[in-house]
Amino acid sequence: MRIHHRRRGGYQKKEELVNYLVNDQIKVPEVSVIDENGAFMGTLTTDKALATAQERGFDLVEVSPKANPPVCKFLDYGQFKYHKEKEIKTQKAHAKKVDVKGVRLSVKMGQGDFDTRMNQGKGFLADGHKLNIEIRLRGREKEHGEIARKKIQEYLDQLSKDYQLFIEQPITRTGGNVTAIVGRKT
Repeated sequence: MRIHHRRRGGYQKKEELVNYLVNDQIKVPEVSVIDENGAFMGTLTTDKALATAQERGFDLVEVSPKANPPVCKFLDYGQFKYHKEKEIKTQKAHAKKVDVKGVRLSVKMGQGDFDTRMNQGKGFLADGHKLNIEIRLRGREKEHGEIARKKIQEYLDQLSKDYQLFIEQPITRTGGNVTAIVGRKT
């Protein structure tokens, strides 16, 4: 049997480093040059800057292409690229991912179960997640969607006593489900 790539997540694109022009890739006639020690050398022609960099055993790397003229540095490009990739990885690691956590209520739910779901919801919001509150209507319950709306509104009112909430998706009914998505204001 053939395995479809879409079913197993597809191909992962590797996030590429911002493209820096190096050595012969630099096409502008003049560049501002910074040497390997960080000292400004002035504005040189690209050929002269490249020759100087190679004399000293470095690559000429365009670090600020939007400046006029572009700014280039004498660097070991492999090492420079490694450090930039490492920087991007650490930024990704420190980025906080916000999940949407779900709490399912019921129209016929007792107060004890309601309190348990309330504590779960408060815990999710305390961790910085968004909260998807859902009620599935079954059988005759589908005729009385307003009861489900009231139950979700009661839940939101209880939550808003402890947290300032923002409503990402108001209480909506789609088929046999009544849902709302809320988050905590920071």
